[in-house]
Amino acid sequence: MTDQGFDLDALDPHYTTILCDLWGVVHDGFRLLPGSAARLLRWAGEGRRTILITNAPRTATTVQAQLDQLGLPRSSYQGISTGGQAGIDALLALGEPVGFLGTRFDRREMKAAGLRFVDASFRDLCCTGLDDERLAVADYAAELAEMAARGVRLHCLNPDRVVIHDSVAEVCAGALADGYEALGGEARWYGKPFPAIYDHALALAGNPPRETVMAVGDGLPTDVLGAAQQGLHCLFVSGGIHADAPFPTDFAARNGLGGWAPIGVVKGLA
Repeated sequence: MTDQGFDLDALDPHYTTILCDLWGVVHDGFRLLPGSAARLLRWAGEGRRTILITNAPRTATTVQAQLDQLGLPRSSYQGISTGGQAGIDALLALGEPVGFLGTRFDRREMKAAGLRFVDASFRDLCCTGLDDERLAVADYAAELAEMAARGVRLHCLNPDRVVIHDSVAEVCAGALADGYEALGGEARWYGKPFPAIYDHALALAGNPPRETVMAVGDGLPTDVLGAAQQGLHCLFVSGGIHADAPFPTDFAARNGLGGWAPIGVVKGLA
């Protein structure tokens, strides 16, 4: 199964719904990746519905504004499902102020979405990622240990461990949540590979039969594992976070997936 062996131009018409990852597949944080907009527009022209499904710890409205700035035509997709929105909804349901860990931009957005924050004595924490000053997980060790000791629940709004931002690796909230669990803390995860974001994305697509859905993504522990666990066919994009590494032959065995395999591997959407 190689990128040379899968022809995107001859995609089976059986796949009428596409759940397409964003970062590493459609854009790199600064610009659209080659051929991505044209591919999404082609799928739309073929009558397929594309739902953009992203672990971004933000609302769909904010993600759409970012895509507008990057130049992705709104006609190329029919909906956006984010891990951030799932986490926001869960935190709002608590009905009380929570702690916060992330950038100043994210804090403003979470407050605009209705969350209330306190700096001490919180039982739950909204984690969107690293803050603006501390750029390594090790910088948070003391803070995470203190929260774990008093039983704080860390709500991880972005399960990604790292993304490639303009060719540079950038640590995400998932890496902090991993560190927190290693200290004995409780983390609650939103986004891929967890079920809620797929249920939301499929609802946006009109709840099509799962055998007609193709997920597209570049992250093995998020996009690919999530699709497999949800019983979806998956196209693996090797040119994203895994930097053209071949699809691991033991992926299914390591994850208890039986004989599951992606339907194909491509370098990108061009």
